[in-house]
Amino acid sequence: MNVSHRRRPRRAGFTLLELLIVVVIIGLLAAYVGPKYFSQLGKSERTIARAQIDALEKALDTYRLDMGRYPTTEEGLVALVSRPGSGAHWNGPYLKREVPLDPWGHAYLYRSPGAATDVELRSLGKDGQPGGAGDNADITN
Repeated sequence: MNVSHRRRPRRAGFTLLELLIVVVIIGLLAAYVGPKYFSQLGKSERTIARAQIDALEKALDTYRLDMGRYPTTEEGLVALVSRPGSGAHWNGPYLKREVPLDPWGHAYLYRSPGAATDVELRSLGKDGQPGGAGDNADITN
């Protein structure tokens, strides 16, 4: 009696166990990398806000050299891109584009004279409210 065992052809592909292992590995990597990535994103927005405030300060200083004073609180930062009513010595615009919004889409707050300096520039952070911590913290000059 000659019994031949037939071998079943092996199908190409992955088993359910192999797929589950891959999904678990990807999940572990995402859990490790995700928080680090999003914390860096918040830091970059704060860095952009700081750089914009520095650029606005330089433009305000140039405005002061031309006009002999900083724009009033009422004139605001718009005085850097369009001539104020009493701008005989205005040599602007002092910004290449319109006054930027902060990285979270809020307008920068401007006050002259400031509480501690000649001018005060402030971004209210991600939440758009005074105070806060982390990404919600205010950024000032």
